Amino acid sequence: MTDRTTSTEYGAARHAGRRRRTRTRPALLAGAGALAALAVALLGAGVAARGTGELRIPAAGPVTVLRTAVFAALAVHLGELAGARLAGPGRTPRSWALGAALAGAAASAGQIVLLARVSDMDLTAAYGTRDGGLLLATANGFALAAGCVALRRPGWAAAPLALVIGAEALRAHPEPYTPELGTALTVVHLTAASLWVGGLLHALRTVRRRGGAKEPLLRYARLAGWLYVALAVTGTCSALRRLPADVITTSAYGRVLLAKLALLAVVSALAVAARRRLGRGDGATTPARAELVVLAGVVVVSALLTVVPDPHWIALRRGLS
Repeated sequence: MTDRTTSTEYGAARHAGRRRRTRTRPALLAGAGALAALAVALLGAGVAARGTGELRIPAAGPVTVLRTAVFAALAVHLGELAGARLAGPGRTPRSWALGAALAGAAASAGQIVLLARVSDMDLTAAYGTRDGGLLLATANGFALAAGCVALRRPGWAAAPLALVIGAEALRAHPEPYTPELGTALTVVHLTAASLWVGGLLHALRTVRRRGGAKEPLLRYARLAGWLYVALAVTGTCSALRRLPADVITTSAYGRVLLAKLALLAVVSALAVAARRRLGRGDGATTPARAELVVLAGVVVVSALLTVVPDPHWIALRRGLS
């Protein structure tokens, strides 16, 4: 009797140990991924610009971290707005919109503080600059979106989030040559990217909430195909406009763009695998979760891409020499 009891207790202990390891492993992987993303954000600009002769960007690491937070907040909030419509009837996950909007507002305000510090000016003077005014518009857009959620009118947040996208698009294209075209491309690109990342996150959370139901992912997959096309077209056009062919590997912008393209290739393969599993009626959450993890890396690299110097001056310098 004692032997049987001991055996039972030993089996229960082993089972409990396996469950603890199952719960601990994703947390450890998430922590390692977060540390890797932070390292890329803080050190990426310096590493990418090594040997290019480009000027050092002041506070490039902290700015990249804050811009990553802005892009992530926009994706979470916009993806939740779209995902709530795509998910269909049924149980829904807890809303993250308010937290995302507040985080986006704080990250935008943090960039204004950094701008004032590196430019040796007070906050009032920083607001008066082009970048400062656009950052203020972004912070206000997120704050208004948070207010909409707090007032239990989440759908109203679409308008202030459009303000955020417009301000970010204008900041991304300060060049004097056809800025209207560049801004329009970025508006479409940023909107599609936010819906892709945030929509997938919300779909996976909804699947988990509904005990593994496939319908939320199926509905998301129909939209994701169009989002992929929009991203490919606008991304290609923006790259051709901003990156001279002769400095692809000798500019920080070109190197970061190549890293982003490599990550997007991995994302594409994972997305195709997930869609094939959905088509066969199999579970697609594993490749979809892997897709989301790599997309998080794309968000960090995209933020880094907005911080490194514009590569046109390198091509111009070579033409003059």
